[in-house]
Amino acid sequence: MVLVGVIAGVLVLQVRPAMQSYLAIRQRANLTSQADAALRRIVAEVHAAVPNSLRYTQDANNQCIEFVPTVDGGRFRIDYDYANQANPYGTPVPGGTSTSQFGVLTTLASAGGQKVARAGDFVVIGNVNRDDVYAGLAGAAGGVNVGQIGTIADSATAADQAVARHLITLAGPIAFPAGYEGGRFVVVAAGERAVTYTCDVKSGAVWRVTGYMPAATQANVCPTGSAKLVGKVSDCGFTYRENEGATQQSGYLQLRLGLTDGAETARLTLGTHVENVP
Repeated sequence: MVLVGVIAGVLVLQVRPAMQSYLAIRQRANLTSQADAALRRIVAEVHAAVPNSLRYTQDANNQCIEFVPTVDGGRFRIDYDYANQANPYGTPVPGGTSTSQFGVLTTLASAGGQKVARAGDFVVIGNVNRDDVYAGLAGAAGGVNVGQIGTIADSATAADQAVARHLITLAGPIAFPAGYEGGRFVVVAAGERAVTYTCDVKSGAVWRVTGYMPAATQANVCPTGSAKLVGKVSDCGFTYRENEGATQQSGYLQLRLGLTDGAETARLTLGTHVENVP
């Protein structure tokens, strides 16, 4: 029995550190996976946001970024169908001139047999100034590049399909910005007009806040909510530079996230360019 006890003691001294090391590695791997998934989720949403809509705020306790998410987009006609100007599907978006409908050249996305874009959602065109899209979505004065969708019609005849895939009719006429020749538009869901990600180290979480009415003027306090992107946060930071580089056509966003569980901590930093060309 004494010999068995000695052998057991020796085995414990040999095996225990190896087991502890294995458990620590697994714990760090789980934390790293959670942090990586959270950062990539934020970056993916930022990349799909309305160009020039990313806003950064820092208050006494937290840091946060806000942006306008999109659900779809495409290309619109930039000139009339002169072969048949009476065909509404050939209607372009005339910059600086009031319009209530336009033809869509690309096929809008569908899910479950229904279009992702629907009546009540918003069309954004040529967002160059950061706060313009927020003013338009909030219904404030100065919203010059946001129109609300009234109906979306599909081209049914060969003549219509030759000039456009869809016809978007707006709920009310709007004069989109003059001088924009990109021919692109994006669609913002009426139920999710803005998203804010807040670094809240005090509560140990990164919050995803949405479902609120955005303001034309950026808030100076970072909001929190009930939708937790990731927990166990011990370190977090956002940095955004709007005009990185000589062309000023892209910003640079850097995200830092540290997660702690017991004695183990995983810290990741992820940087990405933010496309600001409408």
